[in-house]
Amino acid sequence: MKILSYLLVYRRLLLIVLTPLLLLPLPLIIKTKEAECAYTLFVVAIFWLTEALPLAVSALLPAFMFPLFGIMGSKEVASSYFKDFHLLLIGVICLATSIEKWNLHKRVALRMVMLVGVKPAWLMLGFMVSCAFLSMWLSNTSAAAMVMPIVEAVAQQIIRAEVEADALEMSCSNGSVNPALELDEHIGECENTEWKEKQVNGYNNSVASTVCTVENENEKGNEQQNLPPAEAERKGRKDKYNGILKVMCLCIAYSATIGGLTTIAGTSTNLIFTEHFNSRYPDCQCINFGSWFILAFPIGVIILLLSWVWLQWLFLGFDFKNMFKCSKKKTAREEASSRVIQEEYKKLGPMSYPETVTLVLFILMTILWFTRDPGFIPGWSSLFPEYKSYIMDSTAALVIGVLFFIIPAKTLSRTSNGENTVFGYTPLITWKEFQSCMPWEIAILVGGGFALADGCEVSKLSEWVASKLTPIGSLPLWLVILISCLIVTSVTEVASNAATITIFLPILSPLAEAIHVNPLFILIPATLCTSFAFLLPVSNPSNAIVFSYGHLTVMDMVKAGLGINIIGVAVVMLAIMTWIVPIFDLYTYPSWLPNSPFTNDTGL
Repeated sequence: MKILSYLLVYRRLLLIVLTPLLLLPLPLIIKTKEAECAYTLFVVAIFWLTEALPLAVSALLPAFMFPLFGIMGSKEVASSYFKDFHLLLIGVICLATSIEKWNLHKRVALRMVMLVGVKPAWLMLGFMVSCAFLSMWLSNTSAAAMVMPIVEAVAQQIIRAEVEADALEMSCSNGSVNPALELDEHIGECENTEWKEKQVNGYNNSVASTVCTVENENEKGNEQQNLPPAEAERKGRKDKYNGILKVMCLCIAYSATIGGLTTIAGTSTNLIFTEHFNSRYPDCQCINFGSWFILAFPIGVIILLLSWVWLQWLFLGFDFKNMFKCSKKKTAREEASSRVIQEEYKKLGPMSYPETVTLVLFILMTILWFTRDPGFIPGWSSLFPEYKSYIMDSTAALVIGVLFFIIPAKTLSRTSNGENTVFGYTPLITWKEFQSCMPWEIAILVGGGFALADGCEVSKLSEWVASKLTPIGSLPLWLVILISCLIVTSVTEVASNAATITIFLPILSPLAEAIHVNPLFILIPATLCTSFAFLLPVSNPSNAIVFSYGHLTVMDMVKAGLGINIIGVAVVMLAIMTWIVPIFDLYTYPSWLPNSPFTNDTGL
């Protein structure tokens, strides 16, 4: 038993030592550049999937393994670690830093929730839309973390109202319920949401402990039988609140992931795909911010709405009658949630100068992205005809990003005698604030992926893989796409999204070339499905945040995430076979793709 305990403690060290040793026969026996590159790829992929080493550290392995094997020189490998992707990421992080610093995200989220109303189902949708919108421009983890405190603030008041209502019910000797404090299923939804956020962020421990007591009583009450009608009804309501608590936690985590699908800057997987595709196929300039938004935004909206329906049906039951009931009179719980949201919004006060500037720069960055090269009309990049191909989305992102370090965070104010007061000049964001938000691990991880991709090209490993994948061309194209989607969806549940897409892009690109189809037919669905990490708490940071509340079990997340995974893959398959086809003319073999020596058996 001691040996097993030691092995368990040192399992990562054993994995780090044994993986290279067990794979060593591959380069020693075969002695080809393809085998040596495959050895490097397998070692790095295993370290990424198991996280035996930090992801960024594993990504640095090609920097010295490729020169040692004579695949690429040190200067060539080093140039692969910093590309256009990193410049775009820097510009986006400048925007995200300013949004977080000046609380613009809180104003946007509260305003969206106020627009949809306080009925529980619509309140849940409001939080989902808010979180999804923020994740379009910020990291998914940041979006979830930003929305949680707002939900928590609403929960504090509603849970207090719930406890008071239960106390009043128990005090009524005849078992009647005070109609002014009558509990309904919709309000419970809000209560559970707020409770979750409280515990995650460490707020209001007394309220959280009170709610925990209520939940424990629920569990005990379920074991009791033959309760009085009023008591049974109260116990049933508490059980319902427990389901609402779970659904609110899950909706925040999942909507953060879904929102990131819709823009190139929304998640690292989209950025990695864009850089890989543009590097591998430089003659194709069809993937940009606008084209990706057109193809992915409908997908994100459909998945978000279906996920909202699925989560409600799974945990609460989808009550259309109460959801769409037109009633001007609000219940006590709805009044409480509305009051808290209004109070939270009032605390923000009028829009400050830094918020206004951040919003203007955000809108300007978005406009520059959309209008750079929209495709159906000439974009602003056409103003530079000689250097049009030089201008990318990263150019616009950096132009705006630099302004955050230039524009002052304060304006000149005048005294009573009309003179300007002197203030210390500080920009909207500082370099230290930017550094605290910059995901350096992801930047290095992506650089390692680019280095691996370049190594596969130089060593001819990509061509070897393509030759072996040729028989797959005998399968129907839709089946090839579906198999690819299912594989990456399964792997991304146990590995980071960025590592998964980095591993599979160099494999799927040769596959598309081998079966003689447009690579976008396979790469776009695979990229989208790489973000579908909904099953486990460790699948992505957003899941881990909500799971840390302590209100979800692994099986809760598995059964909810499995349904959303199925929904996601189905919607992506529908999209790639319908509206995405005319956007990129997918059924036509592209001229920017080099002629493949392999024949096409797909019938296209």
